[in-house]
Amino acid sequence: MSVRTTAEVIARFNRAFTDREAGLLADLVAEDCVMESVRPAPRGERVAGREACTEWWTALVDDDTARFTPQEVVVAGDRATIVWTYRFGDGADQWVQGVNVMRVTDGRIVEALGFGKSAGEIPLAAEPDAA
Repeated sequence: MSVRTTAEVIARFNRAFTDREAGLLADLVAEDCVMESVRPAPRGERVAGREACTEWWTALVDDDTARFTPQEVVVAGDRATIVWTYRFGDGADQWVQGVNVMRVTDGRIVEALGFGKSAGEIPLAAEPDAA
């Protein structure tokens, strides 16, 4: 059997969420996979190992109150960037936009780092004096 490309792995990963088919995650996750979710800020939850990562993602796939929608996918070698929206309710403000930075080795996900826009206030750089 040939090894899946990064593009094939990420397409199947995304399809698991959009089609709500957690079974598509089977055999996509490496034994030593490390995943960092977007929450809690500032670092996110760290999940390590095939079983733990697969369980975490399966719970997200199976949550029928939420919807993950990939907006753009860029693949470069063993890396992939997924820009996404995640809707967690029907309200106009019940969604977040983010990005996952993924790494694939030997046809399996070994790293998945999630980053999201914050709903809280973040102080910006001070404006220069108007003098």
